[in-house]
Amino acid sequence: MAEISDTEKAIPDEQIESTPSAEVDLDRIGEENGYIVDVSLIHDKKLVERLKLAPDGHTVLIPQPSDDPQDPLNWSSFKKHAILIIISATAFLGDYGSATGAVTLIPQANFFAARILNGFFSTVAQGGGLMFVKDMFFFHEHPRKINIWTGFVILSPYFGPLFTAFIVSTQTWNWAFWVLTIMTGLCLLGIIFFVDETFYDRHIPASERPVRKSRVKRLLGIEQWHSRKQRSSFYEAVMRTWKVVTRPTVFLSMGYYMCTFAWVVGINTTLSIFVAPLYNFGTKQIGYFYFTPVVAALLGEVVGHWLHDLAARLYMKRHNGVLEPEARLSVIWFSTPFIVAGLILIGFCLERGYHYMLTSLAWGLYVFGVMISTVSIASYNLDCYPEGSGEVGAWLNQSRTIGGFVISYVQVEWANAGGPERSFGVQAAICVAGFLVIVGLQVWGKRLRTWSGKLNFKTN
Repeated sequence: MAEISDTEKAIPDEQIESTPSAEVDLDRIGEENGYIVDVSLIHDKKLVERLKLAPDGHTVLIPQPSDDPQDPLNWSSFKKHAILIIISATAFLGDYGSATGAVTLIPQANFFAARILNGFFSTVAQGGGLMFVKDMFFFHEHPRKINIWTGFVILSPYFGPLFTAFIVSTQTWNWAFWVLTIMTGLCLLGIIFFVDETFYDRHIPASERPVRKSRVKRLLGIEQWHSRKQRSSFYEAVMRTWKVVTRPTVFLSMGYYMCTFAWVVGINTTLSIFVAPLYNFGTKQIGYFYFTPVVAALLGEVVGHWLHDLAARLYMKRHNGVLEPEARLSVIWFSTPFIVAGLILIGFCLERGYHYMLTSLAWGLYVFGVMISTVSIASYNLDCYPEGSGEVGAWLNQSRTIGGFVISYVQVEWANAGGPERSFGVQAAICVAGFLVIVGLQVWGKRLRTWSGKLNFKTN
């Protein structure tokens, strides 16, 4: 008897017989059995004839778009990318605003009530990035689009201090927040004029889908309210977040990301305290110093533009064309040495007074690694649970926020108590421990996903 190949296992016959191509749930099939991106690897000729492909003629579109021009997957490239840039720029504002305040803590002490109010809403846009990417782009496009969105998020805490340092050197601290207000206003205008509702339930009959009538009403939520019975109730929506976070792969990913990203915020909010007396830096010099993480994050974004796709192709070449979600994690083997080396070197530089250019290099190594790891862990979780894209993105953002919040309170005291060399060395060791979690996910991730079961959400 001939052996059944991985690609034949990946698309069971009972899931495709007599099913229109647009209704074949390739996301669910990929989540359970691995994604097949190249049509040449699909042996069912009847299915191949019905599948919609990318312009290159061989890349399978996952999910299959409907024939409806209002389907976000069918929108023009300009519209998709305009929305992506706007929601990314809006996500940029959260950490940018927080870091703006970090530079001007003392002068704004009657201002903290407003800052607390801002904190309740500033990270909302950061939690929904994966949801927009999933709604508008196909599976093979996800890493590059996540890379764009992540670039804005990673860059945001560094641009805040960079701009503010130069502003307060010539203007009052209030102008730093006026600039933030102007940026927020521009994002709001971008949303009003360009952004549209991206949710589209392709798993219900076309005749039952609500007709899109007015973009303004969709922006205000009126059309969504009228069709609320087709979506999750409030209780179901709350339970969606619980179902996602109880999935072992999501919970372990959160632990890894929290332990890895925490030091981004810790270094960002306290580094000026270390480098100012060590190198006799003034406000402008500190501002210039923040060019380091900006350049490093941009380099990470440029490298990641090709690296994540390359890792996926190499994995598929070794696994008969099947791409499991765990393949996305292989890139972290590349990024972890940069993260660990950067943290260790920062500790040595601050402890032993090495030249500030070496400190700059160390900071850049760490940020470069974090940028690449962020895209990897986000892509992995989106591939694992495509129907829970919003919840997955929100929980990853929560882990990032918690880690940064906690470490910012202990970073300086920790370094002063045991010395920067020891404290940053421990941080590096924690990142190594987090990497072991990634190795575990690569080995047992699929078994954990199978054991914990499907999400089975009402809408996705």
